[in-house]
Amino acid sequence: MCNHIRMSEYSDGALVEFDDAHVELAAEIFAMLADPTRIRLVLALREDELSVNHLAAAVDRSQAAVSQHLAKLRMARMVTTRQEGNRVFYRLANDHANKLVHDAIFQAEHTVGDVVRHHHSAEHDA
Repeated sequence: MCNHIRMSEYSDGALVEFDDAHVELAAEIFAMLADPTRIRLVLALREDELSVNHLAAAVDRSQAAVSQHLAKLRMARMVTTRQEGNRVFYRLANDHANKLVHDAIFQAEHTVGDVVRHHHSAEHDA
């Protein structure tokens, strides 16, 4: 069985090896993000930390449901917390989940095939 997969890194074209353990973990990360509510939570947290109350309102789900999703994201180390009194604030642990979600949404735009908004916004930004 192969222990390493050679793939090109996109930043400078240098070859980087990814071992099987990281490939397996990457699959688990995709599985963790394979839920619309968790995707919406990542999107809601992309700019700021928020409490469960604010997140529940942002994703239009109950506080109990949001708490369960946040617990899973926390166990996966995608979000971290900060406590202030009796309130807990959540934030993304790093920008990787945000980038994965954005890339998945961009891919979804290609899948639908009509107007690929992220290409048009890049043209207008230039």
